Amino acid sequence: MKSILANSKRLVVKVGSSLVTNSGAGLDHAALDNWAAQIAQLKSMGREVVLVSSGAIAEGMQRLGWKKRPRAVHELQAAAAVGQMGLVQVYETCFRKHGLHTAQILLTHDDLADRKRYLNARSTLRTLLRLGTIPIINENDTVVTEEIRFGDNDTLAALVTNLIDADVLVILTDQSGLYSADPRKDPGATLVAEAQAGDAELEKIAGGAGSDIGSGGMLTKILAAKRAARSGAHTVIASGREHDVLVRLAQGEAIGTRLLAGKIKTVARKQWLADHLQVGGKLTLDAGAVKVLRKEGKSLLPIGVTALAGDFERGAVVTCLDENGLEIARGLVNYSAQETAKILRRTSSEIESILGYIDEPELIHRDNLVLL
Repeated sequence: MKSILANSKRLVVKVGSSLVTNSGAGLDHAALDNWAAQIAQLKSMGREVVLVSSGAIAEGMQRLGWKKRPRAVHELQAAAAVGQMGLVQVYETCFRKHGLHTAQILLTHDDLADRKRYLNARSTLRTLLRLGTIPIINENDTVVTEEIRFGDNDTLAALVTNLIDADVLVILTDQSGLYSADPRKDPGATLVAEAQAGDAELEKIAGGAGSDIGSGGMLTKILAAKRAARSGAHTVIASGREHDVLVRLAQGEAIGTRLLAGKIKTVARKQWLADHLQVGGKLTLDAGAVKVLRKEGKSLLPIGVTALAGDFERGAVVTCLDENGLEIARGLVNYSAQETAKILRRTSSEIESILGYIDEPELIHRDNLVLL
């Protein structure tokens, strides 16, 4: 089967720490030069490419003389700050050989959770692509706290894929792709050549982190593919050790694991809601409300909510759970947690008499709600 990159125009390419470092001994300059050469070739083939690159912390460790990845957040942040300088310097030098300009973009998940900043980032990236530059994106590790502990540039790459409406997300790793079992432990494991992004079975067979340099395992890649599929983007997980892997994929060769998106794209506003990694609160729905949301596409009314958690304000993004605790939707809530606690299990006609006013008859309007 042909590669899904063969007819794709806009790509997000993520390279992991193991592919840009010398096993922790700083940056592998030859490797970065190779990625620049391949991306330059993709550009000559008419592709637009955004590069999400790990490696800042590993480079910082080398520059600071640290042999072991620290656990303390402030030390990780210090390593990232030092290493980011080297990472960008090397990429700029490598791409300049091919007459290409680069642009450094440092993002946090908070940048994409705020609607205004999300739109600003989207406009900037699309403008850079139009100008023919290569945006090089990394997580802003020097200012984040929670995210840095998980090393999830895979997730960041998926968010960027959604952000710019890319056609394909390419996640390059030191593995050949997703296997039916961990190939390091099971010699009978076979490569999963193609599957549907979001298939729950994929999450069951994905293993843990495989490197002490990077901290993202196969599961983060499977979840990234699921997230990228919300905007209609396919995902390829392939080995960055393969010779000219990006060029060969773009030429139509099938390499690694292809995770295909469904045909329906999530509209931009609802996609933004789905992309929230952190939510302000939780609402537990009864079976009737779950059915109305899933089957009939209606708004969420207070009467269908059985419980809530979190101290959220009006306009916050909250998650909706079924009675078994499974997340089924996210949306912008019309009432604060205190107000919601007073009106849950009550009809919309009772809201004004309970609160003394009514903002909206719905707890979450269907236009501000996305099913997951």
